[in-house]
Amino acid sequence: MSIGTPINRQYVCMLIDGTPVIDWGDSRAQDIFSGDFVEFNESKYSHPITDNELDVLIKAGRVADYDSQTVFVHALPEPPRQTLD
Repeated sequence: MSIGTPINRQYVCMLIDGTPVIDWGDSRAQDIFSGDFVEFNESKYSHPITDNELDVLIKAGRVADYDSQTVFVHALPEPPRQTLD
């Protein structure tokens, strides 16, 4: 059993600028290195993340493990949410 939050690999991709992100839907993605949320649309998409790119993220301490279907990421910040006043 791997440590970390399991993310379906189809939602982990690279942007054109080389940023690895998790696509959370609703035009929102999360930068795996910084944890920052970024606007995401098809024009910024480059390709699905590769094993070599995931190996770099493991060495950087951002990803715990991966297999052909799942990427196990270390804790990331929660998305900003509207609060009740």
